[in-house]
Amino acid sequence: MIDWRKWRHVTKLDPDKPITPKDVAAIVDSGTDAIMLSGTQNITRENVASLADMLKDYDIPKVLEPSNTDGLREDVDFLFVPSVLNTDVAFWFMGAHRIWVQNFRIDWEKVVPEAYIVLNPKSAVARVTKAKTDILPKEAAAYAECADRFFHFPIVYVEYSGTYGDPEVVKAIRERLHGSILYYGGGINSRERALEMSRYASTIVVGNLVYEPGGIEKLKETIVK
Repeated sequence: MIDWRKWRHVTKLDPDKPITPKDVAAIVDSGTDAIMLSGTQNITRENVASLADMLKDYDIPKVLEPSNTDGLREDVDFLFVPSVLNTDVAFWFMGAHRIWVQNFRIDWEKVVPEAYIVLNPKSAVARVTKAKTDILPKEAAAYAECADRFFHFPIVYVEYSGTYGDPEVVKAIRERLHGSILYYGGGINSRERALEMSRYASTIVVGNLVYEPGGIEKLKETIVK
């Protein structure tokens, strides 16, 4: 039985970005707790399948975080399904999810809902979801507490997506959580940053780093347990 609640480090791979089987093998062997297949743009059945095929022979836990229904697959351990809290566009909080539930047969044992707080205005996810990123730390913390106390989301995910976030914001969010697990993603490219965010987030997510020159070696430095 895989307990995702105990993960401290997750590596996020984007199906829309090129990667070699050799690099995938190195990432699997890096010490990361799980691999997440996730992207915002140009996610297709074909590119998700290509990435999933590279991972299929490894025992490492695999998570699919779908941005649409095109890349949905059953050969993963979990579906982490995001709802964006800080947007006025209801489609990204519940509308897309209703369509999914209405039209697909779902293995609910694999589904883990995520409450996303998107805080990088330049990120693709912020643009697509029209996230309100210019919020105060106390507002971000209130969103997180609503996710935890009102809606009982298993995960609150602070997403800075490509840029390093404000540790004080992450700290403020952590202090308001009671039951939800706090994930942090964005700009972790060194051990120092990994250690800093790990003080507040239960799980850190590293993604863009692996696509940079020498990134997989740097990835190993971010693994804090």
